[in-house]
Amino acid sequence: MESIPFYGFLSPERLWWLLIVPVLIVLYVLIVRKRAQHAMRYTNTTVLGEVLPKQSQWLRHVIVALSFLSVIALGLAWAQPVGLDKVPQERATVVMIIDVSWSMTAVDVPPSRFEVAKSQAIEFINGLPAGFNVSVVSLSGNSSVRIPPMTDHSAAVRAIEALTNQDSSAVGDAIMAGLVAVDQAPQGKTEEIPAMMVLLSDGGNTNGQAPLMAAKESGDRGIPIYAIAFGTDNGYVDLDGERYQVPPDHQLMREIAQLSQGEYFSADNISQLSKAYTRIHSELGYVEMKREITATAAGLGLIFAFVAAVGAVMLGVRFR
Repeated sequence: MESIPFYGFLSPERLWWLLIVPVLIVLYVLIVRKRAQHAMRYTNTTVLGEVLPKQSQWLRHVIVALSFLSVIALGLAWAQPVGLDKVPQERATVVMIIDVSWSMTAVDVPPSRFEVAKSQAIEFINGLPAGFNVSVVSLSGNSSVRIPPMTDHSAAVRAIEALTNQDSSAVGDAIMAGLVAVDQAPQGKTEEIPAMMVLLSDGGNTNGQAPLMAAKESGDRGIPIYAIAFGTDNGYVDLDGERYQVPPDHQLMREIAQLSQGEYFSADNISQLSKAYTRIHSELGYVEMKREITATAAGLGLIFAFVAAVGAVMLGVRFR
């Protein structure tokens, strides 16, 4: 039988009926004590032992206990218990935010941060379910939505392949552009379509609005950001005849993930990046849904009742 974590009850008000169980237990204890006191009046215990063998006493208690357990299980079933079940997600919106600033041309993650980010983003998209909407946002000094959310994953792949490097880096603007892209996604008729963002960047931020404020807004809207920081502390780029050190800003990327209720990953090599994508696929591929588990509780009640009935038959045979 599949195990589903318990969540709650659809009709919790029906649980009040279970208060009758402790009342019945008290009555049973009082009756047993009264019978015991009555039995002490008989002096010929040998004859009493023949009429009522000692083994029948514990068997009777077991039968009563099983009966109570059966009542409890059936009472819980009547309250309609529900559990949280993970089911494959058929629809979602994924926004891929790819840093195209010049710092991403550093070759500390060969062949370069930029090329690895693009190739791995394409591989990630190709592994998504066909019903998922995918959008592509470029992160630069002029961050923009390159392609709105759509189920045509090949179009998203072409948009990524066409990305070229640009000046500056506005992480906050890119996140806000990602939120705009989410709003452009087709909405479900009867249910809210979940959304998430995957931020591929070294975390360098040179202009635009505050990244952390944008991340918090994303978190407030229930859109987590999976931030993947590219590069090593020794990364550098050569521009206009000068060399610039471009270490990744792990702290910023980590805070973006935390504020948006997402997750942070460091990708200073292909192996770590593959693990990050595997984890994101696992988080994205399933959604928790409430599922009624009344049958489980009722089944337990039936088992307890059946064993109690068998015990009652055995007890009856003893006195024939």
